[in-house]
Amino acid sequence: MVGKPVSGDSFRQAAADEYSARGTAGGADLASLHRELLRLERFGDIRPDALVPMRGKGLTHAHAEIRGTGAVLRIPRLSVHGFGPMQNLAYQAACFDRAAPSGATPLLLGRIAPGEGIPWGALIVQKVAGTPPVLPDHLPRIARSLAALHLLALPDKKRLPPLPHHRDPVRVTVEVIVAQSAYLERAGIGQEALRQLHEEIAWARSFAAPPGFPAHPVTLAGSDTHPGNFMVRKDGRAVFVDLEKLVYGSPVIDLAHASVYTSTMWDADIRTALTRAQVSRFHDAYFDAVPQALGDRIRPWCKPMRRLTWLRTTTWCAKWQVEARAGTVWSPALRNPAFMEALRARFSDYFDPETITRIREGFRREPCR
Repeated sequence: MVGKPVSGDSFRQAAADEYSARGTAGGADLASLHRELLRLERFGDIRPDALVPMRGKGLTHAHAEIRGTGAVLRIPRLSVHGFGPMQNLAYQAACFDRAAPSGATPLLLGRIAPGEGIPWGALIVQKVAGTPPVLPDHLPRIARSLAALHLLALPDKKRLPPLPHHRDPVRVTVEVIVAQSAYLERAGIGQEALRQLHEEIAWARSFAAPPGFPAHPVTLAGSDTHPGNFMVRKDGRAVFVDLEKLVYGSPVIDLAHASVYTSTMWDADIRTALTRAQVSRFHDAYFDAVPQALGDRIRPWCKPMRRLTWLRTTTWCAKWQVEARAGTVWSPALRNPAFMEALRARFSDYFDPETITRIREGFRREPCR
């Protein structure tokens, strides 16, 4: 499945400039962040010029390196879940804590509460020294890191919060798709693309696992596991760095989100349209890394969950376009205009009828695993 190439040059340049405004990082004041760091024993001698805004590539966070410490400030701009600042920070801290035993995520080193000049607070996390993954070469490394995350034991029910628990991941995913589909008509999408997407939504609404399908496994899952959210260390380990959406839910969505077109083309540094053979090798690496019993439960779900995950992402893009125009927290006025323009170019590709047709045909040709 190959889509139209989209130039990433403007996206990369805009991303490099997004947080260049002197003294700020994603809406937080660097002087305020420095003041709060001085209260922490580990960072009590940090100079103000040690805080350096990092290249920004995402919509919901800014980052600033604390030079000389091996640590990074992870600074929320908003909550994708609708949480208030304190609840959002506690949830994200729990995500890092729950994933830490996998060895596939950065360690949480501390937190800074929301306050004056820091409206959403910040987490202090381990800096991952590495490079963005190269696709398809590094997909097996991503697969093994996902396996490590999925193999963590689930806590008892009382200890699941604050992470959501998706007992029925298919139902939850379809509900999200249906809710986001309400934005399609207002997103400026062409009629042919709308027709195809509505056909997919009708399929999603009617989807039911065939007789003999195993129960959908539930594990700790990253949810937003597109390849741009990984860094590859010098020792070869792929580290999942964006832990704002962890749930106890579908490991199959993680596999899908790491390999569908809308994910592998999202990040300008790594954008690659994978072939079916490359996706198969990614799956093989994952199934080699998990026990056969878990693999046997996951395999039958790969094909339908890839389709649902692509549809979940695509309808979210429509929602974003509508809400950005409405001046919500996604508003382009709050971000670098060139960055936003490059992002819209991504969405234009995703909503191109030819791209959608290729993606749908690719799903139909994929073998049931």
